Amino acid sequence: MLRSLLITSLACGLLPIFGACLTAVEAKEPAPLKTFEKDQIPQSIQGLPLLFHENFQSGSSDHWLPTDDKAWKMIKQGDNHVFSLFKKRSKFEPPVRSPYNRALLKGIKVSDFVFDVKLQSTIPDYGHRDLCLFFDYQDDAHFYYVHLGKKTDDHANQIFIVNDKPRTKISTKTTPGTDWDDEWHHARIVRDTKTGSIKVYFDNMEEPVMTATDKTFLTGQVGIGSFDDTGNFDEILLFGNKAK
Repeated sequence: MLRSLLITSLACGLLPIFGACLTAVEAKEPAPLKTFEKDQIPQSIQGLPLLFHENFQSGSSDHWLPTDDKAWKMIKQGDNHVFSLFKKRSKFEPPVRSPYNRALLKGIKVSDFVFDVKLQSTIPDYGHRDLCLFFDYQDDAHFYYVHLGKKTDDHANQIFIVNDKPRTKISTKTTPGTDWDDEWHHARIVRDTKTGSIKVYFDNMEEPVMTATDKTFLTGQVGIGSFDDTGNFDEILLFGNKAK
């Protein structure tokens, strides 16, 4: 996270930018996320009804179940409340190799769904800088997740299945990496259980950045988190068909 700073009294010629000499440089804080007005919240998307909306403006995270509640807290950015994962490595030990930092939405299981999230990475930049979204969550050793990682490899920036063994890549398409900075971004997962399709979008909601096809798990919970990094989450929308 960039911090506001002021560099003063620089000698002319020590900091040339576009041929000019600066005597002061100020770095800007990332802009706070602007939350939806009530009448802006869509009630359906792709034929699926809105099941849940969370903007944390109540200052509460009661709808969420973290695997380590000491790794999460409510914070304010300006007038806005966000749910913050602030510990890089939580104390939760997954039963098989998979993300350490998870918070699941309580009380709702879905089949077909659209999971829409605003998210902000807060870790200093490095190759595996990541945030994750979870879905079709059965238990701690059976679920899918999307790893939005800075640089793609077989264990980063992919769609994964965790099925009682270490996470396995199932992506049929991905990108060279998720271009994280310190600003807020928009991610979406679209799940079609009839075809097994999984589509992941990042900022551009027209073209998926990742795709996969799998029918191992067809219902379950959704969640937010990271493999072992930190980040903030807000303006969460879940559209879908409730699972019996």
